[in-house]
Amino acid sequence: MLACGQPARQSRATWQHGGVTAATHSTLFPQAPDSADAVLEGLDPEQRAVATALHGPVCVLAGAGTGKTRAITHRIAYGVRAGILQPSSVLAVTFTNRAAGEMRGRLRQLGAHGVQARTFHSAALRQLQYFWPKAIGGGMPRLIDRKIQLVADAAASLGTRLDRGELRDVTAEIEWSKVTQTIPADYPYAAAKASREAPRDPTEIAHLYAAYEDLKRDRAVIDFEDVLLLTVAILQDRHDVAEQVRSQYQHFVVDEYQDVSPLQQRLLQLWLGDRDNLCVVGDASQTIYSFTGATPDHLLDFRARHPGATVVKLVRDYRSTPQVVHLANGLLAQARGRAADHRLELVSQRAPGPEPVYTEYTDEPAEAEGAARRIRELIDAGVPAAEIAVLFRTNAQSETYEQALADVGVPYQLRGAERFFDRPEVRKAGIALRGAARFGGNDSLLDDAVDLPSQVRAVLSGEGWTTEPPAGSGAVRERWESLAALVGLAHDLAAARPGATLGDLVTELDERANAQHAPTVQGVTLASLHAAKGLEWDVVFLVGIAEGMLPITYARTDEQIEEERRLLYVGVTRARERLHLSWALSRSPGTRPNRRPSHFLDGLRPGTTPTVGHTGTAATGGIERGTTTGTIAAPRRTQRTPARCRVCGRTLTDAGEMKLMRCEDCPSDMDEGLYERLREWRAVQAERSGQPDFCVFTDRTLMAIAEARPETPAELSRIPGVLSRKLRSYGTDVLAICAGREAGEGDEGD
Repeated sequence: MLACGQPARQSRATWQHGGVTAATHSTLFPQAPDSADAVLEGLDPEQRAVATALHGPVCVLAGAGTGKTRAITHRIAYGVRAGILQPSSVLAVTFTNRAAGEMRGRLRQLGAHGVQARTFHSAALRQLQYFWPKAIGGGMPRLIDRKIQLVADAAASLGTRLDRGELRDVTAEIEWSKVTQTIPADYPYAAAKASREAPRDPTEIAHLYAAYEDLKRDRAVIDFEDVLLLTVAILQDRHDVAEQVRSQYQHFVVDEYQDVSPLQQRLLQLWLGDRDNLCVVGDASQTIYSFTGATPDHLLDFRARHPGATVVKLVRDYRSTPQVVHLANGLLAQARGRAADHRLELVSQRAPGPEPVYTEYTDEPAEAEGAARRIRELIDAGVPAAEIAVLFRTNAQSETYEQALADVGVPYQLRGAERFFDRPEVRKAGIALRGAARFGGNDSLLDDAVDLPSQVRAVLSGEGWTTEPPAGSGAVRERWESLAALVGLAHDLAAARPGATLGDLVTELDERANAQHAPTVQGVTLASLHAAKGLEWDVVFLVGIAEGMLPITYARTDEQIEEERRLLYVGVTRARERLHLSWALSRSPGTRPNRRPSHFLDGLRPGTTPTVGHTGTAATGGIERGTTTGTIAAPRRTQRTPARCRVCGRTLTDAGEMKLMRCEDCPSDMDEGLYERLREWRAVQAERSGQPDFCVFTDRTLMAIAEARPETPAELSRIPGVLSRKLRSYGTDVLAICAGREAGEGDEGD
């Protein structure tokens, strides 16, 4: 039986997959309720309290998955159907076109026609266009879609040259300044006060900001922030215009109120005037956009500004299982700061499900392969690909997962990010590497580069690559991460093929780019944690949950660290049924394991205790081992041991020993005859594919196979070096040889 307030699970799944049958048509497109009381049917007690609180200020504190949109749309519909609210007098505002569209659709289904549901910008633009002739006179300036070209022109006017990444970052600083109502001259002070990592000298950014504003005036154009600023200015300066707006809209609803910027709050105050018919909905624990100027202070201060406000808390979670909710609550229990003081303790309304799974891997490629393999198994077991998501902290992480999913034949779609090989810096780097591969002998940069990784670093240094990452976040950091991924690929290729050249790397890049042209519909979602806000899936893989990635390296202040924690909380609460959390001990295969799991998981994953200064309940999810991992170390350790010798138990750190799972000088139980047969088979495969022997399998991998003598594909896949592509290409032959049979014809390679 469905819990009160929970929509039908089948109808939601059918809707998401685009299928509408006669049986579900009435559920997906229901008849409007025939009375005001009918609007309230199916709401839980707290949602009903929201829906019937129609007078004065109302603050709804709504946790993830608690049906907040359902509550506020039923509130509006109930007021309209009861004759308390006039549809044309209601303005509901939110932050994305998708959310506004969803709200309009629900209101229509509930029979509340004529209610305006818009984004802040859309509502302000409509008013600005209408009142411009009366308040300003003449035609309204043209609204530009993108600022970057104007910022570039402003920089050129000052003799400043900005690359593409710097343009994006400076543009972001200008946007932040405008939504926080910071004028150019005040930018250095405001940025320092907000602990922002400015992409260039703050004084220089202030000059660029001023030049940008001058250029806009000269060209008679405005940007999206100007829409809000100009609407605010008109409402402040023209009392008659403000009264006309206030006579039109008597009642306001604001969704995602924790994301309101100071400029949006000022506009809302001007819409309201001296009235208090305002309903706000939000969750301080989901504040993850402070870098854009969003602040939860307006939500947290609401009761102080409106002492008589009705406050309703929604904590019944209809989205996630008790196991997922338990982990989400545990994360917030360890949080600190003002938002943490107002956290909501969620209570799952769903039947129990599987415990969250924690998995440790030796390196990032192994982590991606492990996630892809599990996803393949889930899809084969009947889970729709569209009900699975892989969520990561930075867009630069996507390439590894794009490749891993392509390797196992799983379609995927990227949300909120360009494909890795479509990114401008990656395309430009590819051109530079291709040119160096052809004409490297004439390039002085390559004279001292003796191996492939050194050559790649030399080439990419001309594209802005540095050995140390840039300070701060933003486009410059993302660009560095993309180039770092190419350097990492060069290391991997050199480790697998010691004689690899720049030409080999270019070929590898081309093959990877081609392999990633997978269908983008009905696929597994790849998204950053920021892009995943507001979405949900049956199965969620949270990857890269390691110190330095989550929290991200450049999060230094307590406020920044706590926002990183909230970001992980948002990721956890995207999962309905299954949740996988994983991390890697090193970036690349064979490198020193110098990472540890995120301290956000301390006290939550089994075998750990809360970080000093925090409290929390222990989760009971199981820890699984990824490829050649060791036991989970104590939470205070900074270095982790990836494996122990299966003969003597000594800790293994050498990459070759880790592949064999034993010390070099420990006795081997290798089947010498099997090893020789595998070598002979490898030589044939290498000749067929035109590759060196080690590109099929290295000697150590063959030794590991001859020692393990696997009998099934699963046993073979657990041997380090037997990646999914090689298992697919060579697995049948290898297992036949291990069983004492002749190898079949086999495949010729990947």
